[in-house]
Amino acid sequence: MSIKADSWIRLMSQTTGMIEPFTDRQVRKIDEISSKIVSFGLSSYGYDIRVADEYKVFTNVFNSIIDPKNFTDNSFVAIKSDVCVIPPNSFALARSVEYFRIPRDVLTICLGKSTYARCGIIVNVTPFEPEWEGHVTIEISNTTPLPAKIYSNEGIAQVIFLQADQQCEVSYADRGGKYMKQRGITLPRM
Repeated sequence: MSIKADSWIRLMSQTTGMIEPFTDRQVRKIDEISSKIVSFGLSSYGYDIRVADEYKVFTNVFNSIIDPKNFTDNSFVAIKSDVCVIPPNSFALARSVEYFRIPRDVLTICLGKSTYARCGIIVNVTPFEPEWEGHVTIEISNTTPLPAKIYSNEGIAQVIFLQADQQCEVSYADRGGKYMKQRGITLPRM
């Protein structure tokens, strides 16, 4: 039996907690009085995630070197706000509002929303592997020579779900992945 993509995402989220909190439609306005927002929620073949109000904006105040094998937190400034301004040619780390629990037969790909992409803002998220769970750590790059504004609790990227015919032999959980069950913005780990 075949099931429509949006119906499958809705069913999995409501029965297994695949996405929490789950919004079962595209939201473009919070209420009738509000102005438009960058949309989030269930779409035809995926789910548009929101960016939370926590950011780590990279700065070179201390002449730091970014070293993924020896990462220190003195290379960024932590911000909690309704908006985040990313300096020109810089980037920030953020996290999704949503918490994900990926089934063993699913892999996801996450791509930035076109509203931000058309402003020179690139979103990078690695795939969510089978049986990974946690908040998504999001890298937001400002490729422009101008400051760029990001709106908290609004859409930032779309997750596309790819379901396999069979379950994987070894899942992310089986491997004891280092980013399993991450909460908040998770920095590089070795």
